[in-house]
Amino acid sequence: MKLIFEKSVAGRQGFYLPQSDVDVKADIPLKYRREKDCVLPEVSELDVVRHYTLLSQRNYCVDANFYPLGSCTMKYNPKFTETAAALPALTEAHPLLPQLKKGERWVQGSLEILYEMEQWLCEIAGMDAFTMQPLAGAHGELTGVMMIAAYHRAKGNKKTHIIIPDSAHGTNPASAAIAGYEIVTIPSDKNGVMDLKILKEKINSETAAVMITCPDTHGVFNPQIDQIAAQVHGVDGLMYYDGANLNAILGRCRPGDVGFDVVHINLHKTFATPHGGGGPGAGPVGVKEKLAPFLPVSRVMRRTDKTYYLKYDFSESIGYISSFYGNFGIIVRAFAYMLMLGKEGLLATSGHAVLNANYIRVRLKEYYECAFDRICMHECVFSAVKQVERGVHAIDIAKYLIDQRMHPPTVYFPMTVKEAIMVEPTETESKDTMDTFIETMIAADKLSRDNPQAFHDMPKTMPISRPDETKAARDCRTQCFS
Repeated sequence: MKLIFEKSVAGRQGFYLPQSDVDVKADIPLKYRREKDCVLPEVSELDVVRHYTLLSQRNYCVDANFYPLGSCTMKYNPKFTETAAALPALTEAHPLLPQLKKGERWVQGSLEILYEMEQWLCEIAGMDAFTMQPLAGAHGELTGVMMIAAYHRAKGNKKTHIIIPDSAHGTNPASAAIAGYEIVTIPSDKNGVMDLKILKEKINSETAAVMITCPDTHGVFNPQIDQIAAQVHGVDGLMYYDGANLNAILGRCRPGDVGFDVVHINLHKTFATPHGGGGPGAGPVGVKEKLAPFLPVSRVMRRTDKTYYLKYDFSESIGYISSFYGNFGIIVRAFAYMLMLGKEGLLATSGHAVLNANYIRVRLKEYYECAFDRICMHECVFSAVKQVERGVHAIDIAKYLIDQRMHPPTVYFPMTVKEAIMVEPTETESKDTMDTFIETMIAADKLSRDNPQAFHDMPKTMPISRPDETKAARDCRTQCFS
């Protein structure tokens, strides 16, 4: 496909501007003038429309295709939520209005959305207070760990480390390290959960917190979570809940009810907001009452007359962690999603997510080794070790799926599973769609038996077949394709 500049034809135009009444030399100071003329392609309107339409068709998107992409909930987002987030009263409100003497009255609706979202998330997560400010899940993690550190400083506790299982998301240890803590890693046991025996050996008076994703990246809910919480609280440590997998237990289990003190929620994974391509995201953080004084400012408060305002004077707050009030448009989408589904709809969300994952697990475990062959939550983890014996790796199966016009699942994560293939269908996919994916995966297994060499130059349908992925990750500025 040619670049838009390569389609340029001298003299061709698609848009006509009126004659400018600005005299560049007379009216624009020299320091503001371009040193060189701006060079734009000369193309017709039809050229532009076709170019960008064809370009968009090269993009893989959830509106057109299935994402069996475990670890991140790449689910379909209802268009209704996009409409709600685009309402002019919300998009055109200036972020400084709440801080002006008379401006507050013009944004009561926006402030109410923030306030109500905090209350709803408290109910869903079993927390006492929330902040909507973090701009992503990892940002929420850092905010939560900063509050944990503030809590221990206020109590005069000497805390040096945070305990994290080996199945954790990579941002967990990063967030804890940025906040100044050492990382203690606990391996998983044969059931795919943090080894309780080793955990007991590692917890001591200097343990600041345990960070857990529950259910974890193995797709398993830890049945010993109450025992873990009791041990951590016994040394005045705190329990941190990574909410990346909340989609699996939404409306069925509240993290605060099983011992967690801090939780971040990925709105872009659980509550239908845009995901992928680097954002935008939102990672609200909830806390139990003992941590509420450390929440970042500003906080949305409600007066007795049911008007809303921002409050800043919290002496123990960790301060500002983002400008203004978070990714407001993302929060509006989640707000509309909750309103649309209601209690029963949210319960159905988690129910169907778990049902879909288990359907795929049962259908495929004959062909791919199931890492943890038990009822899973919203995602199931397979291993391609059988196929490796034939010379076909997980990455080869991923390339095969690309040739079948299907986005691959996550491969090689979690790193605790050899040749991992993590599948997360989400609740929005139909049985027909999952059956197509299952049949394609079965066909990949059959091909690995009949002709394993066929995989090694896949994908054959893409402009680039086999990039040097290690080099691309380390040096994306150079051409790194073999």
